[in-house]
Amino acid sequence: MSSHAKAGAVIFARNMHLVAKFYDELLAMPGVHAESDHIVLESPQFQLVIHAIPKHIAETIEISQPPERRTETPIKLFFEIPSIAVARSKARALGGELNPEESEWEARGFRACDGHDPEGNVLQVRESAL
Repeated sequence: MSSHAKAGAVIFARNMHLVAKFYDELLAMPGVHAESDHIVLESPQFQLVIHAIPKHIAETIEISQPPERRTETPIKLFFEIPSIAVARSKARALGGELNPEESEWEARGFRACDGHDPEGNVLQVRESAL
């Protein structure tokens, strides 16, 4: 694991392995540390911790198939990726989804698209528009 401090975020997950695999493969952000209750994914600039929801709470959470997008949360993480089109097909194969191409938009030198992970957590991916 990296020895210097980085910006980062924590996502609490019912199925931490499934969610960690989604972000690892979608963002090319490999796992650098794992324990029974969390997995740390890391890029050169950012650290993403997937933390297991305690079992007694996780058992009360139902996730539909496909997962219902959790739009009522006040936080949406965004990540830079090389290609939204490639990420769209990867996301679906990994149990999540990105919005269709026609819902993408451009701003401040990037192209963006919203989506969700396998548990419905909303995310945004961005590719350089330059």
